[in-house]
Amino acid sequence: MNVLIVHAHNEPQSFNTALKDTAVTELERGGHEVKVSDLYAMNWNPVASGADFGSRANPDYLVYALEQRHNYEAGTIADDIREEIEKVRWCDLLILNFPIYWFSEPAILKGWIDRVMISGVFYGGKRIYDRGGMRGKRAMVTFTLGGREHMFGPDAIHGEIESMLRPLLQGTLAYCGFDLLPPFVGYHVPYISPEGRAQILADYRQRLNTVERLQPLRFSSMDDFDDRLMPKREAQVL
Repeated sequence: MNVLIVHAHNEPQSFNTALKDTAVTELERGGHEVKVSDLYAMNWNPVASGADFGSRANPDYLVYALEQRHNYEAGTIADDIREEIEKVRWCDLLILNFPIYWFSEPAILKGWIDRVMISGVFYGGKRIYDRGGMRGKRAMVTFTLGGREHMFGPDAIHGEIESMLRPLLQGTLAYCGFDLLPPFVGYHVPYISPEGRAQILADYRQRLNTVERLQPLRFSSMDDFDDRLMPKREAQVL
């Protein structure tokens, strides 16, 4: 299995980095090939702009998604974007590794998504969800946060983790066709003991060793919707 880890933490000694390093070691030990995009180390540019394009289908008005498609097909999209696209196309499993900032991913990772997950390759028209450009690939998010586990859940103060990250889980990864595996969460990381951190890493190693057998989360199927993307009468839409 080919695995791409996109790592988004600005401190090389962070626990997120320890999670990334654990994933590399454990996956390679299991015979998998691993590549890492360390966004801060790469000095990744998160700003989507017209500078991403060497030619413009419309030089007078920037429609970013349309220019993504045009420039990728023309071979004039920015080199850093093309390199990351080819890494994602290479991988069987994409792991996003990051700390939670304000119920979301860090801006540098959001900028990676904005610039790399381009129209025409990842999605387009009705090529979404189980017909998306990344169908057949798996994705998993691995993240840390300061809150305790009891703060997340159906009746908890912050609500469910999956709801908190819906723009990333459903609106990005599942939308593009990835089979999305359950998230791996490191709770209360800034405040727990070294023993607590060691236990999280042990749990992560166990998760990584079972990743090929995990059942994906359930999202929309295009088979349940008609040509106008209205629910079919016979479909049971939850």
